[in-house]
Amino acid sequence: MARRPTISDVAREAGVSVATVDRVLNARIKVREDTARRVLEAARRVGYHAAGLIESRLQPEWPRMRFGFVLHKERQAFYQRFHQEIEAAVRNATGVHASAVIRYSPSQSPSDFIELMTGLRGEVDALAATAITHHSVTDAVTGLQEGGIPVFALLNDFAQGVRKSYVGLNNVRVGRIAAWMLGTAARRPGKLAVFVGGHRWHGHELRETGFRSYFREYAPQFEVLDTLVNLETRQLTYEATLDLLARHGDLRGIYVAGGGMEGAIAALREVRQPGDVALVVNELTPESRAALSDRYVAMVISTPLARLCHDMIGLMTGAAQGGLGELAGQYFLQPDLYVPESI
Repeated sequence: MARRPTISDVAREAGVSVATVDRVLNARIKVREDTARRVLEAARRVGYHAAGLIESRLQPEWPRMRFGFVLHKERQAFYQRFHQEIEAAVRNATGVHASAVIRYSPSQSPSDFIELMTGLRGEVDALAATAITHHSVTDAVTGLQEGGIPVFALLNDFAQGVRKSYVGLNNVRVGRIAAWMLGTAARRPGKLAVFVGGHRWHGHELRETGFRSYFREYAPQFEVLDTLVNLETRQLTYEATLDLLARHGDLRGIYVAGGGMEGAIAALREVRQPGDVALVVNELTPESRAALSDRYVAMVISTPLARLCHDMIGLMTGAAQGGLGELAGQYFLQPDLYVPESI
């Protein structure tokens, strides 16, 4: 049977004395906040049974807040991990006793997002969503903000000029990174294809803009074909990729700017050798990781979800405590880049 962690184990992990851990645990003598926080983190790492008690000692006066999240594609690996990272960020939030209410839109229809977002009115102190760009969504955000609920756009910058802030990647830059990779990985000039999820995903449009602008500026020897809409579905992407490969013998690369990458991967596995057509996708999932390993994918451009969720909780806390104030604009995070040799 494994030995139960002791106060000495916590002290050793935190780099402090046993007496200091005892003071934090029993609140006998005030300990510096950074030291107390180090003790708490050490207690969590070693699995000390009283870690919860230490945490309660550190934050007795913190306000309680509920943060709402409206996501979509509940069954996708990326959004499942997103859910987990939100819960982790809430558990580890400082300065507030936080809890999360997470809802999933059953479709990409504006009405489904609106119903879930407005349904959280009165239940949450701040709200973040991955909604599409649509005038009815903007109207709903206006109503929520007028009611004192700060609304943040996640990954896709909807309700520009109304929402509190956009939090995610710089999508023009993401498109240019994808273009650089395809231009580098392609062995000779030829044609390139780009998929977007739909015309209401502003982030996808920005990625496409960055993608095309790179080739106009640095690699005009490549021809970027007309953009394909895949509705972020595997089957549409699979069928369209097979059609592209059949019609364009000089197809050198494909960029899937949104969801549906699994279809492109499946099509390439079926009719091409690894590396024959360079493929760049977004988000590291079990399927994209396997395709990287097998060299069917040249690069994965991934959202740093842990950092995003940590920073998102901080921004939501500040907005909820300080009021709506001035629009914060855009909060960009650096993407994580994965290539076959880095996984």
